[in-house]
Amino acid sequence: MTANLFRRLFGDVFSTILTLLVLAAAIVSLPPLLRWAVLNAEFRPDAAACTALDHTGACWGVVAEKARFILLGRYPGDESWRPIAAAGLIVTSWLAVAFGRIGGRTALLALALSPVVAVPLLGGGLGGLAPVPTELWGGLPLTLLLTAGGMAGALPLGIAVAYGRRSKLPVLRGLLTAYVELARGIPLIAALFVASFLLPLFFPEGMALDMLWRVLIAIVLFAAAYLSEIIRGGLQAIRPGQLDAAAALGLSAWQTQRWIVLPQVLRAAAPSLANSAIALFKDTSLVTVVSLYELTGSLGLALAGDGEWRPFYLEAWLFLAAIYWLGCALLARISAAIPRRP
Repeated sequence: MTANLFRRLFGDVFSTILTLLVLAAAIVSLPPLLRWAVLNAEFRPDAAACTALDHTGACWGVVAEKARFILLGRYPGDESWRPIAAAGLIVTSWLAVAFGRIGGRTALLALALSPVVAVPLLGGGLGGLAPVPTELWGGLPLTLLLTAGGMAGALPLGIAVAYGRRSKLPVLRGLLTAYVELARGIPLIAALFVASFLLPLFFPEGMALDMLWRVLIAIVLFAAAYLSEIIRGGLQAIRPGQLDAAAALGLSAWQTQRWIVLPQVLRAAAPSLANSAIALFKDTSLVTVVSLYELTGSLGLALAGDGEWRPFYLEAWLFLAAIYWLGCALLARISAAIPRRP
């Protein structure tokens, strides 16, 4: 293993030069970074001590001071266990698929049901839980809910659209093609504005959907257009001989798609589907523009009215960057785990 690593790092002139450049950059940049981030850093939530550092060391105290608001948003403090449980439920389902023994239909079911169960936990009104309006949902639970719920709704819709675009009915095929091209031709932020400000005009007065659900619908429709193209590409890669073999075995068209075609397509498309999930996980930050305060929005609220801690925004943003990196790494791990499991 050591010899193989040495060959990869110093196997030729180009690799050797790159390795030496990376080592030189690490030698130059790591010591001051270590001094700033660890040795000279202030970890206590003490604004005076952080100010005295004059940015010669990191002020991680801002994370300790604002962690609850950043992670949970404006959710009522006496009910904090509910968003923590909702976020834990979604993350647990991700971890179970990424590192556990869950695979196949069980994995898809776990990923789809976790946001469904998280909604009554956050909203309340059932089982003696006090109702909490969606305007107060925020932070990490909202980010996870939009990501998991968006993918759970977009995947079956994307599969349906992919099959519809292969239909022999020209009207259906044309309508679905127009939908996909329109969704892929506009940015997500435009779809969010349409859902927030134009969609209520189509509902009778007093019957418009809540802002969160309108935004989630926009996310689902937007993501489904991209997923449908991934699925359609996978369908085109299935060899016709498999369909002939299934027909020879007496399988119906539905059974062929259900048991032979679709499982292969989903396994082959798992990396691309995870790529879309990672993009959606990061794009949830855009919902701040329609007054839904997920992770980045909650951080903005936490620091906006606090002049004492606002100068230490860099450390708070690095904390958020670490959360996003962990989430993206976990979703990537899921894409690598699913194809290996039956």
